[in-house]
Amino acid sequence: MSQAPRRKRSIEVEGVSHGTAPIPMGARVGNMLFSSGIMGKDPATDSLPADAPAQAKFMFQNLRTLLRNGGVSLDDVVRVSAFVKHNDHRAALNAEWLGCFPDPQDRPARHTQVLDLPGGMLMQIEVVAVVAD
Repeated sequence: MSQAPRRKRSIEVEGVSHGTAPIPMGARVGNMLFSSGIMGKDPATDSLPADAPAQAKFMFQNLRTLLRNGGVSLDDVVRVSAFVKHNDHRAALNAEWLGCFPDPQDRPARHTQVLDLPGGMLMQIEVVAVVAD
């Protein structure tokens, strides 16, 4: 008797962890991918840089890796939730956002909130991606 195919698949980003928490970076179910919190850790060191521009750069790099590992691309992202520690970190977030989504007519929905992020995090994103049939 053959096994039924797995319905859910955890997705990781090589070199980036949630510390000791047993949380995958994302999961894909069918044509949908959901991320956990994607932070701006440097995958070469699994550590957070101290400044917002570097965290934003690594955060979107980690997003691209997660999407690739899940079999999707930036074109499939339909929703982004962004969290910044201070409102003045939006400039770094927006600079990388525009690099990923330069066409104002073809961007995913986004909502940004100011939150007291832990452990040196200055920003974090969560995404939903839907793969076209």
